[in-house]
This record gives sequence, structure tokens and C-alpha cells, in this order.
Amino acid sequence: MLVCFGAAWPASIYKSYVSRQTAGKSILFLWIVFAGYFFGVIHKLVFSYDLVIYLYILNGVMVMADIILYYRNKVNHSPEKD
Repeated sequence: MLVCFGAAWPASIYKSYVSRQTAGKSILFLWIVFAGYFFGVIHKLVFSYDLVIYLYILNGVMVMADIILYYRNKVNHSPEKD
């Protein structure tokens, strides 16, 4: 599941980077997914450290990249004040 779900993040990051728009993105969803990966890493560190932790970290980094792009795109498309 981590591999398949993680394979989707590069496409999402690419779309965010190229389109420079926030349409179709839910920042709440992104933060919830990031929290899931964060707590997955914590669980692996505390209870069962194994190599799967690197998938959690990699996916978390990709989600954070998408979050950063979301905020960048939101600032770039905010209405200008006269």
C-alpha cells in the first residue's frame, strides 16, 4: 500500500508545480495524509523499527512538497490589491 500510494505523489507534485493552481487540491486532506505518515514514522520508531520506515519518510517528504507547492500556488493566485 505504501509503495502504490507513494507512486501517486510524484504525479500530484508535478501537477501542482506545472499548473501553479490550487484547483482540485484539498489542503486539509494533504495535512491529514501528512499526519498519517508522521505518526507512522513515530510508530515504527517506538514499536517496530524496520525498513518500512523509509517508505513512510519518503511519502511524508513528498506530501510536504505538495503542501509547500499548494501554499506557493495560493499566494501566486491571490487577487492583487489596488
